[in-house]
Amino acid sequence: MISGDSILALSSGRLPAGIAVIRISGPKTRFVVETVAGGKVKDRVATLRKLRTVDGSLIDNGLVLLFPGPNSFTGEDVAEFHVHGGRAVAGKMLEIIAGFDGVRHAEPGEFTRRALLNGKLDLVETEALADLVNAETEAQRRFAVQNAEGVQSELYLGWRRRLIHARAMIEAEIDFADEDDVPGSVSDTVWSDVRAMVGEIGRHVDGFHAAEIIRDGFEVVILGAPNAGKSSLFNALARREAAIVTDEPGTTRDLLEVVLDLHGVRVRVTDTAGLREAPGKIEAIGIEKARAKAHTADLVLLLEDLADPSAIGNMPVEAPALRIGTKVDLLKGLPRLEVYDALISTVDGTGLAELLAEIGRRAAAAIGDAGDILPSRLRHVELLNETRRFLISALSGQERGQELRAEELRLAVDRLGRIVGAVDVEDLLDVIFSQFCIGK
Repeated sequence: MISGDSILALSSGRLPAGIAVIRISGPKTRFVVETVAGGKVKDRVATLRKLRTVDGSLIDNGLVLLFPGPNSFTGEDVAEFHVHGGRAVAGKMLEIIAGFDGVRHAEPGEFTRRALLNGKLDLVETEALADLVNAETEAQRRFAVQNAEGVQSELYLGWRRRLIHARAMIEAEIDFADEDDVPGSVSDTVWSDVRAMVGEIGRHVDGFHAAEIIRDGFEVVILGAPNAGKSSLFNALARREAAIVTDEPGTTRDLLEVVLDLHGVRVRVTDTAGLREAPGKIEAIGIEKARAKAHTADLVLLLEDLADPSAIGNMPVEAPALRIGTKVDLLKGLPRLEVYDALISTVDGTGLAELLAEIGRRAAAAIGDAGDILPSRLRHVELLNETRRFLISALSGQERGQELRAEELRLAVDRLGRIVGAVDVEDLLDVIFSQFCIGK
């Protein structure tokens, strides 16, 4: 699919900058390049040219690159102008190029959308490209690159090919059971592979939480009684005064969050209200939020003031917890208290490096091996679960006949196709591409 109009955008970062990259894609690309650059340029070669307006006025000296379709990112003719990154220069270039007939400014994600519609990317690779643009940590970058390279797509397409083959064998057995070139019974082989696929998909779906941690972060929640040192630890981890620290109980009323990058893994640390009995009305709301947050955490840090231990009441949490003794600087000369997993002081820094290392180790363990193929979107999980349900229904439907079981396989194939965009997913595209930046 080649579009009738050409699209234009500033594809580099916020101005001013050292270099501004202006991208154009579509049928008018070559004409625009030859007009602005004052003549033909070699394909796929960076060429230094004087860039001029239509009336010949000089805009800037810059590099021009032309990538003829279909061997380009979008599948259409694509060009880039690399000019000095001042607002006036970039603005003038955009103004002049947008003034050509048939050229307009691109919508968010429209370059990538054209790549998808022209068969240069599938839907999973497109989503991975958005993740790569938004990646903030090394784990997010690795995850996005792996999926953008098609590893995840190939897994889903492989399952789809196996199911198409299984369905073909079942229907052949139904329609041509008397023919010599059709095996007497393919059911055992087909349904054995379907059964194996149910297990494979189930194990893959189980990895979604690890993918959520890569994308959204490893959740660490700090709990403890009032004045146990929660906000002091929170500030120490954030390396700034992110929370108010006073001797007055109940200072922290709401949830406070800071994001850390520990060895390439995104970690979200939440400070909470002090837990105690009979709090005031507003403080009670904060305590309830703290308890609710703890139930969704990946790791809980249970803090206790070594100089003045206070009970926090019944606090059952499903998440792994580290019991931490705080203010150890006040107990110099006393023996270590072995009931704690760590002893820390935010005054002299005792134990903080070790605590950070342990949090980082647990976060890395939670995302698993860097080579694992994980479902990267909730929509993938939902469609995979539907696929699995159809397969289980087909496996358990011997009494319904092969025709209905084959239909269950067709529905499973359809759901896998929807993940990668092999079947109609037009209703999803606006949602997906609204997450992209202009110029990508």
